[in-house]
Amino acid sequence: LLGQILDHWFESEPLKATLATDAVIGAMASPHTPGSGYVLLHHVMGELEGRRGAWGYVAGGMGALSQAIAHAATARGAHIFVEKAVCHVLLGRDGRAQGVALRDGTEVRSKLVLSNASPQITFLELAPQEQLPKDFVQRIRQVDTRSPVTKINVAVDRLPSFLAAPNARDGQPLPHHQCSIHLNCEGTHLLHQAFTEATHGHPSSRPMIELCIPSALDPGLAPQGCHVVSLFTQYTPSTLASGRSWDEQARNAYADVVFDCIEDYAPGFKASVIGRDILTPPDLERIFGLPGGNIFHGGMSLDQLYFARPAPSYSGYRSPIPGLYLCGSGAHPGGGVMGAAGHNAAQVAIKDFRHL
Repeated sequence: LLGQILDHWFESEPLKATLATDAVIGAMASPHTPGSGYVLLHHVMGELEGRRGAWGYVAGGMGALSQAIAHAATARGAHIFVEKAVCHVLLGRDGRAQGVALRDGTEVRSKLVLSNASPQITFLELAPQEQLPKDFVQRIRQVDTRSPVTKINVAVDRLPSFLAAPNARDGQPLPHHQCSIHLNCEGTHLLHQAFTEATHGHPSSRPMIELCIPSALDPGLAPQGCHVVSLFTQYTPSTLASGRSWDEQARNAYADVVFDCIEDYAPGFKASVIGRDILTPPDLERIFGLPGGNIFHGGMSLDQLYFARPAPSYSGYRSPIPGLYLCGSGAHPGGGVMGAAGHNAAQVAIKDFRHL
């Protein structure tokens, strides 16, 4: 349990609660949920420039990371086609993957196919169902993909000034502006209360908020004096109570609650807002193909990790269809911007390719 880990190392409740947010991030879980301790440790996996567990901002925004990978690939002869929707995986008479068919009718032939899509899209939409074992399909259907996350992107005309550490007169970013700022987490009981509301179909009345201001480190992301603020919030259920949908009214009502909370910590924040973009779990699923809006392609609970990710006997990146591999967040070791699943899947695919 998370509480046992934090109690062993720390005494301060606000510090424990702040660290606890990384144990429930992206998860429809409470700090009291068994297995939450692993999710906390998952978020300090790896290193950045030699510093274990460190995180960093990508200069130019997250898209710059995708572009860097793309440039490295094309420099080695790869061809990248964007906005070309895949219709299904092509199979040969021997049942092996032979490439993919695009929605425009184009067929791309290949000896191997690696899918970075979720297990649900890969195996329930793109792969021929008759070629998959029934128990495997059932397992993929049963994966817990519940997501509590609503992401809100905000444009502001000045830097937020927090009561706990007011801005300097020159308006320049202070050290805390360049970090991850966690709000509404003075105690783990607040996180549990926010989670409980969502389990009953209601967006949290005091949401957990992780606030980042990437333009404080990377001024090129916004015009001079202005900033972009990224709000990672939870808990918001995918399906609201009484069958209500996440319409524009529901979206804005929840965002207003989030902004009211930030206003309590940083008076004047709401007046500084120029625009906002609200992405609820259904939006994250529709736009990015995240099942249930889950940023990890499926819950990071102990029953969906290690040898069971995405299904027992298929944690080694190979699928029931020879030549078809899973290389995204739904594969071992799970989600996060670390590339571990892709790296491991590539090693397996290279090994198999040598025998073709």
